[in-house]
Amino acid sequence: MIRRIQDADITAKRILVRVDFNAPMKSGQVSDATRLRAALPTIAYLREAGAKVILATHFGRPGGRRNPEMSLEPITALLSALIGHCVTFASDSVGEEARAAAANLSAGDVLLLENTRFHAGEEKNDPDFAARLAELADVYVNDAFSIAHRAHASTEGVARMIPAYAGLSLQREIDHVTAALESPGRPVLAVAGGAKVSTKIALLKNLVKKVDCLFVGGAMANTFLAARGHDVGASMKEAGLVETAGKIEKAAGAAGCALLLPSDVVVAKQFKPDPDHRVTGVEAVAADEMILDCGPQTVDRLAAAIAASRTLVWNGPLGAFETSPFDTATVETARYAARRCQENGLMAVAGGGDTVAALNRAGVSEDFTFVSTAGGAFLQWLEGKPLPGVDVLKA
Repeated sequence: MIRRIQDADITAKRILVRVDFNAPMKSGQVSDATRLRAALPTIAYLREAGAKVILATHFGRPGGRRNPEMSLEPITALLSALIGHCVTFASDSVGEEARAAAANLSAGDVLLLENTRFHAGEEKNDPDFAARLAELADVYVNDAFSIAHRAHASTEGVARMIPAYAGLSLQREIDHVTAALESPGRPVLAVAGGAKVSTKIALLKNLVKKVDCLFVGGAMANTFLAARGHDVGASMKEAGLVETAGKIEKAAGAAGCALLLPSDVVVAKQFKPDPDHRVTGVEAVAADEMILDCGPQTVDRLAAAIAASRTLVWNGPLGAFETSPFDTATVETARYAARRCQENGLMAVAGGGDTVAALNRAGVSEDFTFVSTAGGAFLQWLEGKPLPGVDVLKA
């Protein structure tokens, strides 16, 4: 269990809220306000309770030095408009100006601190820097699951110094990913895609112990196909991990987890938009052909697995989805899963940058039970690794 802001005494208190406003910028303006919008419910909750809200976040990778190009001041006007209240800005995240700005807040006011990564102590989780953050507030709230896998001063260190709680956005993430892997409705199906086995070894090893069925797609399926003795032609594969793939499949069998791989694939001799391509069984890939997507038979098999499941966990596309027509398997499967969510009560939780992009391409992000934009933190959670920013909030 994690401590939640609903259980905290926040009235008239100064609340330091760790948000993730590391949003994409173009010509000095936020080009996608998704991360700012994610924090709005917690900010509204605190303001309505009469709290004084102090927002802390990083932006970019300034390397512990002040960089005007990575200042958060340009987002103040947009943030004010989103909140419906004038947000004040402090040109540092700690020190005299930050202390004075925090001390001058009235109930319902909002203060945005400058980029925490302008200080080397942030990423080093330096206790002195954490203490300087802690002195600004009475209570700490983490509302950014996307940085909860980082043991930084503003995500972990400060939470050890003043009463610490989870914000509404962080709670929502934790509740959904916990329900999907720790207390799911069974059977549980996991879909793992992407380019490289090497980036997802820990994920696959953990999933085979947690789920009833695991489908491996994307280019990393080629390494598993090779482990089964198939010649994948000119396809991307990691020859040095063929043995590892075989061991993961054996571990799946020992854990009672069915491991599914593509049985038919879409191949081409060139990787470019709309090249000459064909569908073939995995046993008949020519030496000069590349596997770039799953075939229709595989999509049907995966749809049947989804239909037989009560919970779906999805991380990674099934093919080279950015390039037509190799988005077909990902899009069709995503749309089928979305229908099962809407019509049959499937719990579908998905996350990861490419996964979010793929679901957006399919037009179904709003139809899944939950889609996490947390990226690395979501992957680390699926891997079964600790998240320092969450662990420090446990009751």
